[in-house]
Amino acid sequence: MKNDQVAHGVLLVDKEEGESSFGSVKRVRKLLGVKKVGHAGTLDPFATGLLVVLLGQGTKLSPFLMAGRKRYLATLRLGCETDTLDLTGKVVRERPVESLCLEEVREKASAFVGDLEQVPPSYSAVKHNGTRAYELARRGVPVELKKRKITIHNLEIHSLDLPEMTLAVECSSGTYVRSLAADLGEALGAGAHLISLRRMASGPFTLDQAVRIGDLDRDAPDTALRKRVIPLSDALPDVSEHSVDEETARMVRDGYQPRIEDLADEMGAVEGTVKLVRGKELVALAELAEGPGGLERQVKILRVFH
Repeated sequence: MKNDQVAHGVLLVDKEEGESSFGSVKRVRKLLGVKKVGHAGTLDPFATGLLVVLLGQGTKLSPFLMAGRKRYLATLRLGCETDTLDLTGKVVRERPVESLCLEEVREKASAFVGDLEQVPPSYSAVKHNGTRAYELARRGVPVELKKRKITIHNLEIHSLDLPEMTLAVECSSGTYVRSLAADLGEALGAGAHLISLRRMASGPFTLDQAVRIGDLDRDAPDTALRKRVIPLSDALPDVSEHSVDEETARMVRDGYQPRIEDLADEMGAVEGTVKLVRGKELVALAELAEGPGGLERQVKILRVFH
């Protein structure tokens, strides 16, 4: 029997290979009996690693968690290109892999660090005229997807065992590691496709904090999962936290837009996103910024949590 208490917050899951992100979300929903469940960043079915699952009111955190940096461990195979840019696709081109040394590979890889423009894969969830790109690709409809601005913060070559290569990538949200692997393979003159991908971190969370659903105690999986739920107030550890009194909390939850003087004096010169909390409860996420024309700072409520 499920615990009647509704879970609100974030659950970190180590997604298994072969399961879609939606499939993992569906399993969590069933185990916890929570109706509203989502996630902050899709992983392809062949990929494994950190999936940030959002529960109940935690779904309101999605845009804030989605914006965080991601870290991956990826292995690509040189000399073979596929239509999906990964091991699930059909081979479309094969080329011989010339002898490459680690120093040469690292030099080529360094050109991909920084701000880039990247074309999403044809087999992706990006929409083109209202239709998912992968749906069009499966029907053989040619699609020209627009380039996106991304940032590769760090790219390290961990190992080179031709024709395979393993690398660690730290990148901005919206980066397709499949496309990065294909572009790097092209730069090395051999082409490439991704054969494994593991997400090691997403925003403030790391894989060592995650739980594998299949490893939970089968007798009481919902209880074990609930113990791993990160409360709303702790879900954005890098965001400043400021306490409000009970009356202000009630008013904000009823739709009141507070003034800067309604908040604690300790707000000082803080700007940007802040958490408004009452005790251990997250009341709202707010944005503090200077008013137009240099007027006194203003508070804008971004999300309210009940």
